[in-house]
Amino acid sequence: MEQDGASIHLETSLGYLLKEASSALRAAMEEVLRPLGMTVTHYSCLELLAQRPGLSGSELARGAFVTRQSMNTLLQHLEREGHVTRAAEAPVGKVLPTRLTPRGRRVLARASAAVRSVEVRMLAGMTETERADAFRSLQSMVRSLREGEGAADGA
Repeated sequence: MEQDGASIHLETSLGYLLKEASSALRAAMEEVLRPLGMTVTHYSCLELLAQRPGLSGSELARGAFVTRQSMNTLLQHLEREGHVTRAAEAPVGKVLPTRLTPRGRRVLARASAAVRSVEVRMLAGMTETERADAFRSLQSMVRSLREGEGAADGA
């Protein structure tokens, strides 16, 4: 069967392979986080807060690739569990900065070790040069796609 030039061939599509890798990575991360009572989004939120204390709910949502509503629900849960604190009133404007608690840091340490084991497994068999090349290639792809945002709809 002949296919036209606009067709995507899944066996050779880099985009499809990236999606497959992303799905496999997420599944592996969920598997190691589940025994800790966490999801990937839960872990991402705590990791973002550890590296950038004081982020707002909107900033956390963008960083974890979820909606603001989903992040707000998660933050309420994390606050009830004692993993994060949020100011009762915004110091400036409407933004309520969020910070990890000592308990949140302890939970994050276990989760980070579990996630790191997944990354080590994912990169097994690659040389340091191959890892660096892959990193640069992925950064370039993200940059190219972000530079082209809005171009498809004429913006």
